Formats: sequence, structure tokens, C-alpha cells
Amino acid sequence: MTVMTLPKPAVVRWRDMQLPDKIWTYADYLKLPEDGKRYEIIDGELYVANAPSYQHQYTVSKLVRRIGACIEAHDYGVVIAAPFEVHLPNIAKPVQPDVLFIATERVPQRDLQIFEGAPDLVVEVLSPGSDRYDRVVKFSAYERAGVREYWIANPKTRSITVYALARESQDNEEVLYTHFGEFGMGDTLQSSILPACEFAIADIFA
Repeated sequence: MTVMTLPKPAVVRWRDMQLPDKIWTYADYLKLPEDGKRYEIIDGELYVANAPSYQHQYTVSKLVRRIGACIEAHDYGVVIAAPFEVHLPNIAKPVQPDVLFIATERVPQRDLQIFEGAPDLVVEVLSPGSDRYDRVVKFSAYERAGVREYWIANPKTRSITVYALARESQDNEEVLYTHFGEFGMGDTLQSSILPACEFAIADIFA
């Protein structure tokens, strides 16, 4: 299978590269090369991203350390960084969130290579060219899958936007993301699902 070189950095849909439209499956995914790019399939479309930058990975490592320390202190569950496959039933197979948290009662067995279902928390770190993908495509996928909380971390502005699932009304069973908060330098991020945890934004983007 031929893989095209992407402009750095970027996230693109396969069909945007002027290749024939098709519905991508997990079987197709398993045939893709191991070339350092990140491949994800959402709603039957293949998205391809270049290897992340230093700034992106630095932010990911900071998030994992800060979130992980609090989660371990309070026995909330586990935090994992990409690459790790997550399958969102009928939506995405796979996605590989930059950072994800799984609550204790849902932690998979140690030998499993795939998590089936919605993580409790997902964090995506923006890269140049990934805004629409993280803010629209993945936002919708995580919302529909029922990821309880979604953070979008922006190294450029040194800020994190937090979205939390909430019902539209008592009579409506549909759950949708609400804007939980925007946290910048000097702020302390508080989570709706990790009540004992607080995260100083300055520590994450130091």
C-alpha cells in the first residue's frame, strides 16, 4: 500500500489526498505500514497525522506526569499516553488519544492491547494543522461515544479547554458536551471527574 508524504505537521483525511473514496475498516487499518505516522479511522474515514513535534510530546509528558500523580495518590485508575488503541463502538476503530484516563473499575487487563469503549477522560494536544480535527472531528466522536470529559490542550496559547458531558434537560436522555472551563497561565484546572485533583497550568506549559 502506498503512503503519501504529508506536509509537516498536519492531519488529513485520506480522501483529501485525491485518492478514491472508500469506507475504511479495521482490517484495512491492520494493513497500514508502521512508518511513524498516526492512523485513525472515524466514521469510516481514515485520518493520517505525521509524527508529533517536540513541543507536542513535551506537553503530553507533562500531562501524563501531573495527571498520573494525582490519580495514583487517590487510586482513581490509570493514565495512558499514545500510542494505544481505543475502539469507540460504531464510531471509531481505532483512535489513539494523546492522553487518556480509565477509572479503576474499568481498567483493562494488563495483557490487553486495545481498550473497547469510551475512556473516562481524553486529552488531545493541538499541533499546527490539527485544530479542526481535534475541535470538530474528535470532539464529535468523543461526545457521541460518551467520554465523560474532554480536554483540548493548546501549547501555543498555553491553555486547556475542558468539556464535560451533561444532559440537555431532565426530559432529554441525550448527553452533550458543555463548556466546563477555559484555563490559562496563572489558573488552576479543576476536573468534573477528578474532584481531588488540581492542575496548575503553569506546571504543564513550563
